[in-house]
Amino acid sequence: MSFNTPSSNARAGDLAQLVGLRHKNFIITLQAGARLETHRGILQHDDLIGKPWGTQVFSHMGSPYFLLQPSLGEILNDLPRSTQILYPKDIGFILVTMGIGPGKKVIEAGTGSGSMTIALAYNIGAEGRVISYEIRPDMQNLAKKNLERVGLAERVDFKLRDIAEGLDETDADAFFLDVPNPYDYIPQVRAALKPGGFFCSLLPTVNQVEQLLIALRRERFAFIEVCEVLVRYYKPEPARLRPTDRMIAHTGFLIFGRRIEPSMDERGKELESEINSADTPGH
Repeated sequence: MSFNTPSSNARAGDLAQLVGLRHKNFIITLQAGARLETHRGILQHDDLIGKPWGTQVFSHMGSPYFLLQPSLGEILNDLPRSTQILYPKDIGFILVTMGIGPGKKVIEAGTGSGSMTIALAYNIGAEGRVISYEIRPDMQNLAKKNLERVGLAERVDFKLRDIAEGLDETDADAFFLDVPNPYDYIPQVRAALKPGGFFCSLLPTVNQVEQLLIALRRERFAFIEVCEVLVRYYKPEPARLRPTDRMIAHTGFLIFGRRIEPSMDERGKELESEINSADTPGH
C-alpha cells in the first residue's frame, strides 16, 4: 500500500479518503473487489480505482462523495488508538522546530499508538531512521499495525524496553520524549543525542514542566523554550466570516532544548547561565 505517492489517479493499494455530506469522511485502503458500506449507501472499490483524485463519486443510493488523497493530519486523526492523541497542530510545530527532515536519525520514547512515529517516519524519508522505545507490548503492537497501514514501518526500529535502562543509540539528531515523567530520563536522553541535538517533550501541566526545566538545566541543555500552540478556525462564509463555535485550545506544553557542551572554565559557566536565563521567546 502507499500513502500520498505522486499519482493523478487512485490505484489499488492507495490510501483514499471519501468525503461526503457535512464532511463525513472515511479513509480506506483501495482493494480490488472490496466495498465500503456507509449509512448513505455502498461504494465499490473497483468503481474508485483508476479515477482521478478529486472526482465526485456516488454511492448506490446516490449520495455524493469526493475521492481524495488524505493528508498526513487526516490520517493521524483517523488512527485506531488507546492513548491520548497528539494533535497535528502540535506535531507540525515539533517537526519544524526540531528540524526533522530527510536522512535524520530520530529517537522517540513512548510510542503510544504511533501517531508521532508516523509523522517522524514520513518526514525523515527513505534514508532516515526512527528508533521508537515503548514498554507496553500491546501499545507497540498497535503502533506497528498503524505504521504498516500507511506503508512506513520499514523506516522504524521498534524496541520494547524501559529507557531507564539506557538506550542503544548515540549521536541522534533529535529526541522526542513522550512520557508522563520525562524529568527522570534526561541523562539517558543526553547520552543518546549528538552535541547540539534537539530535544522535545509534551506535557499537560505546569507542575510537570517545572520539574523538566530543572532536569534539563542540571543535565546541561540550553536554548530551552516552553510554548503552546493554539489554532482557531473560522467559518469560510464570505458574507458572515467569523470564528467557529469550538476551538482546540490547550492540548499540552511543548518544551524544547538542545544538548550543549559548555566550556568548563568560568567564561563557559557564565555563558551557560546567561543562555538558560535569557528571556528570548522564539530564539
